[in-house]
Amino acid sequence: MNATEIIEQLKVIMKPYVNNQLALENLSETSDFITDLQINSANLVDIILDIEEHYHIEIDTVSMEKMINVKSAMDIIETKLSEK
Repeated sequence: MNATEIIEQLKVIMKPYVNNQLALENLSETSDFITDLQINSANLVDIILDIEEHYHIEIDTVSMEKMINVKSAMDIIETKLSEK
């Protein structure tokens, strides 16, 4: 799975939670969940749960705390998938 595929899948997962739809359309590795996409912390937890379900992975608390932008989420997803 390449970066473009992951970004496209993340767009679908995050769409219900994002308050800035323009930022979602222009999603990139540098997009920040809170600042750019205006996702609140409660919804960020929902996104993480949805990512776990979508990719059939488990994201530990330490990894969750590192998920501040799209790049960090992609890195965690790729790492967890490689561990399977």
